[in-house]
Amino acid sequence: MQAGKLRLGHGLYFEELPLGHTFRSFGRTITEADLVNFVNATGFTEVLFTDTEYLKTDSAIKGRVVPAMMVYALGEGLVVPFMQGTGLAFFNATIDVKGPTFVGDTIHVEGEVIEARATSKGGSGLVRTMNRVVNQRGETVLTCNPLRMMKRRSYVPSGSH
Repeated sequence: MQAGKLRLGHGLYFEELPLGHTFRSFGRTITEADLVNFVNATGFTEVLFTDTEYLKTDSAIKGRVVPAMMVYALGEGLVVPFMQGTGLAFFNATIDVKGPTFVGDTIHVEGEVIEARATSKGGSGLVRTMNRVVNQRGETVLTCNPLRMMKRRSYVPSGSH
């Protein structure tokens, strides 16, 4: 890339993600095609996701419910802009499902940096966020706290001046 040119969609560096930093993603409406593609790609062929007649007669959850792992994956996709080109690794996350999500729901992610520390090698930092996936009714349907390694902008290795 040429010097001085702004790269659109570039993520944030470790230094730009201090403790307490908050963010909100754009929204995404979950479609029937999204559900079918997820089920086919992952093999999540549970009747809750594949049999609409079962949903009408035997399911405690009424409506076209989507798998929580799909909600998690879509939420991760919504936060990609903050780590595009600066994210180095994903380490772990605790996922907690708070309520059902359905085809037709529009979700977004609200997050806060809850941990930020430089790594011992210096060229990166570890950032943990607490992310809430929120539907169009303002209900939190899923939370997760991913830990990621992020590039540092200002790192200069010792002895390389």
